[in-house]
Amino acid sequence: MAAETQKQPRYNGIPKQVTLKNFNRYIKPHLLKRMKGPKPKLSSYKIFNYILYVLHTGIQWNQLRTKRNELHWSNVYKWHNRWSKDGSYQKLFEASVIHLLDTDQLDTSQLHGDGSNTVVKKEETAPDIQDTNIKKVKKS
Repeated sequence: MAAETQKQPRYNGIPKQVTLKNFNRYIKPHLLKRMKGPKPKLSSYKIFNYILYVLHTGIQWNQLRTKRNELHWSNVYKWHNRWSKDGSYQKLFEASVIHLLDTDQLDTSQLHGDGSNTVVKKEETAPDIQDTNIKKVKKS
């Protein structure tokens, strides 16, 4: 009896660091540059990787220690805050979804468009009607 091979979606997880080649190709075009003030001491590539590090580890911003103290944590946070508020992250997200869709890497078969989620406990089957509020699920 031959086992059927199913095409599994390719998922590499959340990136912890981005290569310079991928940063310049996919990310940099969507990050707005600062128009006024002095030029940053570090490249946007290094700043972006420090932001990824903080988001991945979950540490507080003030616990961030850059290599050789090349940049204070507050400056990394300011860039994160700036890119968040000016829509750079939104543009980056939209471009990545379009890229995944164009390269046939996006699996939309398991989306809940209304923001609901399904609660399933260990060794139980999913209910016929999906719970839309996990707080209202009865405990057994």
